[in-house]
Amino acid sequence: MGVSPFRPYERLVRIKIKGKHFEVPEKNMLLRCFQYLSPETIPYGRFCWNQECQTCRISYRLLGRQEDARQVLSCKVIVAEGMEVTELSPELTWNLKKSLGLDQE
Repeated sequence: MGVSPFRPYERLVRIKIKGKHFEVPEKNMLLRCFQYLSPETIPYGRFCWNQECQTCRISYRLLGRQEDARQVLSCKVIVAEGMEVTELSPELTWNLKKSLGLDQE
C-alpha cells in the first residue's frame, strides 16, 4: 500500500470553486485538495509545492465574511469549510478544467 499525499483527515469539507461545489479532505493545503479533485493532472502541473513558483495563486473568501477576496498561494493555505475560491491561476485553471467542467467548451 502506497503512502497517501494527504494529511490525515476524518471528514470532507464543502468548498466552492468558481461557482461549483466540491467536497475535499479537511486539514489539507488547498493545492492538495485540488489534487484530490484532479489526481491525474495536479501532480504533474508546474507547481513547486513550496511557495516559490507562484503558479498556484488563487483568490478566496470564507463563508460568512464580508471582506474582499484574499490572494494567496494554494500550497500555503489550509482548506476551510465554506471556502469560496473565486479566481484560479491559469495553470490551476488548465489542470482543473475537467473537474470544473471547462473541457467541454
